[in-house]
Amino acid sequence: MYGPVSDVVPSTPIFEMYPIGFFRIAGYLEKNGYKVRVINIAFRMLHDPKFNAERLIRNLRPAAFGIDLHWLAHAQGCLELAKLIKACHQNIPVIIGGLSASYYHEELIKCPQIDCIIRGDAAEEPTLQLLRSFKNNRLPEDVPNVTWKDKNGKAHINPISYIPANLDDALISYKKIIHSIIHSVIRYRDLLSYTPYANWSKSHLAGILLSHGCMYNCITCGGSSFSSQRICNRKDPVYRDPDLVAEDIKSIASYMKSSISILGNIQGVQYGYAKRLLRAIKQRKIRNQIRLEIFLPAERELLEEIAGSIENFVFQMSPESHDEKIRKAFGRPYSNEALERMIKTSIELGCKRLDLFFMIGLPYQTPESVQQTISYCRTLLEKYGKDKKIHPYIAPLAPFLDPGSIAFEQPEKYGYKLFYKTLEEHRQALLAPSWKYTLNYETEWMSRDQIVEATYEANLKINRLKVEYGLLDVRTFNKLEARINQSMEIMRKIDRLVLINDQGEKARQIEKLKLSGAPLDISSICDKNELRDLLHWPIALFKLNILKLMRDMIFSLSA
Repeated sequence: MYGPVSDVVPSTPIFEMYPIGFFRIAGYLEKNGYKVRVINIAFRMLHDPKFNAERLIRNLRPAAFGIDLHWLAHAQGCLELAKLIKACHQNIPVIIGGLSASYYHEELIKCPQIDCIIRGDAAEEPTLQLLRSFKNNRLPEDVPNVTWKDKNGKAHINPISYIPANLDDALISYKKIIHSIIHSVIRYRDLLSYTPYANWSKSHLAGILLSHGCMYNCITCGGSSFSSQRICNRKDPVYRDPDLVAEDIKSIASYMKSSISILGNIQGVQYGYAKRLLRAIKQRKIRNQIRLEIFLPAERELLEEIAGSIENFVFQMSPESHDEKIRKAFGRPYSNEALERMIKTSIELGCKRLDLFFMIGLPYQTPESVQQTISYCRTLLEKYGKDKKIHPYIAPLAPFLDPGSIAFEQPEKYGYKLFYKTLEEHRQALLAPSWKYTLNYETEWMSRDQIVEATYEANLKINRLKVEYGLLDVRTFNKLEARINQSMEIMRKIDRLVLINDQGEKARQIEKLKLSGAPLDISSICDKNELRDLLHWPIALFKLNILKLMRDMIFSLSA
């Protein structure tokens, strides 16, 4: 029972999304003469129960296989997929990459099915150099950022020395990425494998990467300033040139009228960066909806610049808690007054929607505090919810504290207790019968039981609140309420089953219960349809630039 671990992201609880970096790596390698194919194995398995992953893999003959272990939720799938590849192709190298892989590289390299790990936050150039070493039958002794083992199984750790300070050269344009995808789809006659997540055929979001690294230190984030320095050897964040970012947005907009998310801190190190970016977007007359991540409450000057540059803009912000003490302890030191001032100004300036994400599982947070957060959501809706532009959400910090985050490295200091620390422990945790037993932490103020209970109770209340303020229809609410109550009952049954001493009987009973609870896992606390404006941008033929797609496909065929 995966629980509410993916209710506010596009994917299912399987997390069948591959990182946006795959597009960058593929485009970079294609530009340098390599043919690259992306295959979303998780999606293919979800899409077709009869899909045979082993048969597909056995028929492939690449120079190397690359698997992402960016999010720790992929620990089980990544390692099992690598085993399957090695069983089919013993002599073809298997490369693992991503933030979680970078953190656990010394443990990963001991796995017999893994040959190399690419570390850090910029894998394009190291991957290229690694493939060239394979091609020339040369040991990757001089390839930066790589952990590898020789024929005798001895591990070697090359330093993280490739840390591009200029992303303009390190990251290729979206236009080139799109062309490389078209080439690959035509070459292998396989569009299905490029599908980013299960509902992509009905909806779509496009993302633009703004930067590498971060200037903030949210204590559970594996991409924080602390974590970037520890895992990726990156001391300071680095941003792409605003004109190149705006050009990427224009490229996406030329193909489809999808919603485009700018991934990263638009506020940047200084206001000047945001100003240049917004003016570059304005010059290109982008009509698509653009979603902006706001890390700290923005002042009126920046909000006016956004409103004057983007016709259709949406804000996403994570206050985490109503309690300023909790928010500060988590790494977001700003007042409710500043938050509300920004909300009020944003609505006045024409913001189409403002999504506020609150969290359960924070320092100093108690079950009572969680309920007070719901009361604060009511206050926000009373003050600013007349036009139905404010959408609050609350979800658990699940399934894991990020490895390499401040709280993961110093749990006692921040009031956390960790149940799992190694990669293998997390892999085993992913096989637990419910999400409560997968959680790798509890806090001084809330046990795992309390985190689970508070999650369900808070969402029962926030869903009632949304009905009251017209954000959720009664029919959907009734379905959600029944689903949450059923989830809570199943959790109680699982708690009783884990106490059974007979392992065979326990497995049989859990499997029986699993089948009865499977439908709950798609959306267990909030409905995906409720989030359609946030997560889903329906694609219709009139929203696609068919002529441009056909022209580029013909060009790809002739090339």
